[in-house]
Amino acid sequence: MSFLDTFHLNQSGPTEFVFHMFTSSPKIQVLLFCFFLFLYVMILCGNTAIIWTVFTHTSLHTPMYFFLSNLSFLEICYTTTLIPLMLSNIMERKPIPLAACGTQMFFFATLGSTDCFLLAVMAYDRYVAICHPLHYTLIMTPQLCIQMVSGSLGLALFLSLPLTSLVFTLPFCGHILEINHFFCDIPPVLQLVCADTRAPQAVLYVISILVLATPFLLICISYAFITITILRIPSAEGRQRAFSTCSSHLTVVLLQYGCGSLVYFRPPSSTPADEDRHLALVYTFVTPLLNPLIYTLRNKDVKNALKKAMSKKAASENL
Repeated sequence: MSFLDTFHLNQSGPTEFVFHMFTSSPKIQVLLFCFFLFLYVMILCGNTAIIWTVFTHTSLHTPMYFFLSNLSFLEICYTTTLIPLMLSNIMERKPIPLAACGTQMFFFATLGSTDCFLLAVMAYDRYVAICHPLHYTLIMTPQLCIQMVSGSLGLALFLSLPLTSLVFTLPFCGHILEINHFFCDIPPVLQLVCADTRAPQAVLYVISILVLATPFLLICISYAFITITILRIPSAEGRQRAFSTCSSHLTVVLLQYGCGSLVYFRPPSSTPADEDRHLALVYTFVTPLLNPLIYTLRNKDVKNALKKAMSKKAASENL
């Protein structure tokens, strides 16, 4: 059964959803709209700059920056799935059809899961680079890098499709319902179901383990070996350089997995809706925004490439 066909099974369910408003004050609505729009533009510009920098500088054509550019592309797609619809509903609540809600949930789950898997892949890349430097180019071949990115996306699709289909085959309590969130996330949508949700909750929990706990465990194992190897480096400068290549990645990992675990590993009855929305704002805005900032401010190669690009542009304008 296809993804879209599942929507037709629920003939008595709702046809539309509306999202919970942040505030009813017109002035605050305008301020929130401008603030979130500014953050969205910064996310697009920052991640596009990383993709462009990696693509145009041959010195950055390495597995590490290949994964980083793919991560930036994911952040652009991920935020574009959520933020434009959110912005359109800040000023006025506009109902969305059942199929549109399911489509947003599917893309959110797929892109978010791919993001988590890719962070684990990047940890493996750092493990090979630091623990097996002499064999790095032999192990991290271009073919393997492409396979890892494709595998991350394929596994995310494999997990997201049945979960989204399962949620939208259930009956809902009404014709037009309010989602206590700013996008179609799985836990708040399940709260609107007029049926036993233990089965989808169990599936969600298992998938959360596969998407969050398993990659995070692999990242921890990778960094345990990385730490042991770094501590064996005799020079302090060498240890500092090795740690600096990992600290940016670890910062993004802690934000991504920390917020995701707080949302998806707690029992539904103990999850305050306002707290979930606040956590969702972190991985919707903060993580995609910090990703390019962290990797540019803490990475000398990217900073040097950006400086060279800006110098060339300034020189061409002066001619």
